[in-house]
Amino acid sequence: MVTYLQPLILEMMMLSDTYHVPIMADQVIELLKPENCRIAVDGTLGGGGHAIRMLQRMPEGATLYGIDRDPEAIEAATARINAELDNTSGKSFIPIRGNFFDMKKLLEARGVYKVDAVLLDLGVSSRQFDAENRGFSYRYPNAQLDMRMDTDANFTAKDLVNTYSEDELCRVFRDYGEERYARQIARNIVRRREKKLIETTGELEAIVKASLPEKILKTKGHPCRTVFQAIRIEVNGELDGLEGAVESAVDILNTDGRIAVITFHSLEDRILKTLFKRLQNPCTCDPKAPICTCGKVPTVEPLTKKPIIADEAELERNPRARSAKLRAVRKL
Repeated sequence: MVTYLQPLILEMMMLSDTYHVPIMADQVIELLKPENCRIAVDGTLGGGGHAIRMLQRMPEGATLYGIDRDPEAIEAATARINAELDNTSGKSFIPIRGNFFDMKKLLEARGVYKVDAVLLDLGVSSRQFDAENRGFSYRYPNAQLDMRMDTDANFTAKDLVNTYSEDELCRVFRDYGEERYARQIARNIVRRREKKLIETTGELEAIVKASLPEKILKTKGHPCRTVFQAIRIEVNGELDGLEGAVESAVDILNTDGRIAVITFHSLEDRILKTLFKRLQNPCTCDPKAPICTCGKVPTVEPLTKKPIIADEAELERNPRARSAKLRAVRKL
């Protein structure tokens, strides 16, 4: 049992439904079938919501590894899991601080070379968004711009907005936020920081709003959402090497092992869709060739013909599930 959290903080986390709301938990469990797993990995542990559901279904003697680069998430989720599963006979939960991009290396360091299931939830946890000091959200205008998932990392959102050139800022907003007014926002950020460093989420929000036409400000949804999303993705390198990381996770699956991935951004989903399609049909021969001569064979089969999305009941409970898409495959 973990005991190093302050009792009051731990109690609040146990009682709060907003600490971590696992996305499409029922669908994830149905796809991964943890009841058949001896070793499974939650590569994005977060608040531990998915991990608890997986452990509850895993057989006696099974082990779940939980990976996260956020030390606060590791600490809090471990306490929550131990508290809720204290009487679970013979099951083990082993937390690992690190990035799921390094999953293979992290597991091999612990003598694990093959697993039966992997879950990757690529979203930011509710706890991170709701923590004012983490600087992820424009809901806290006085919060310092941070957005680091790994609090020991050196590069922050404040560093990004105050050091990137106009062209670099434009690229980030356009590529990772698909922001129509990326150039104008980037230009205004550069102009503003020439007078004073941009330090808080509220300062950045004001610049973005001042860069947008009135008609955009009146449309549904927060006008800063795409810019904040783009900065978060860049600060944490969320798309750099994502394809290779997921392919590496597929590689360590046992035959009949399963991987489920939840994405929250069209770019993430596009990368995942392309990868899974290639693994299902890796042949590089000319489509007109009478027979395959490249020798490449499928390594996975789809468990989801198209991405699963949250139903209306879940969206009512958890609006953050609105952009989530769930895809899964089985290792052949």
